[in-house]
Amino acid sequence: MRLSLVPREGRFYELFGKEAALVSDTLRELNRSLHDGKSAHARLRDLEHDCDDIARDIYNLTNRTFTTPMEPEDILLLAHSLDGIVDLAEETSDKIDLYKASPIPDSARQLGDCLAAAGAALEQAVKNIENSAALPPLLEEIHRLENEGDHLTREALRKLFNGNQQSPADVIKWKDLYDLLEASIDACESVAEIIETIAVKNA
Repeated sequence: MRLSLVPREGRFYELFGKEAALVSDTLRELNRSLHDGKSAHARLRDLEHDCDDIARDIYNLTNRTFTTPMEPEDILLLAHSLDGIVDLAEETSDKIDLYKASPIPDSARQLGDCLAAAGAALEQAVKNIENSAALPPLLEEIHRLENEGDHLTREALRKLFNGNQQSPADVIKWKDLYDLLEASIDACESVAEIIETIAVKNA
């Protein structure tokens, strides 16, 4: 294996920017499908494959580069965690189709709005990972959206289990889907925390 002795910061940041843009695109597509009821699974599956490819490029570049712009374990963790968000969103879309989950409740649409906003903020945070002054408001917004997502999930579950119009099958379906939507938002916050740690280490 050939190791590069020259720092290749530009390539790392370029790849992270592409991966973060895929995260944002994925969450925006998932949100669109929750609002218009049209399946996004084929599109999300393609985005998930693209994200896998970029994560693999980052892993390979890390292994080939002697001097990396941040600690190698942080690079790998960030790449893996961004990819994990896309995996969760793709799984959510797949299960919406599998369960034939229709109509989409307002609570799920609101969680989709949170996810799309978190994805947009996360994309900007990744692209500003070298700019410590720009990061705090972006990371704070992701944390705020995660808290809002927690509140929306609790309300959604309360309505789901206390309502009289849901069949047992629908309760099971939407409990699973709400868990996946919440996990997706939690994953966004986890990435925000990773970015914050990287920024502190490299300040």
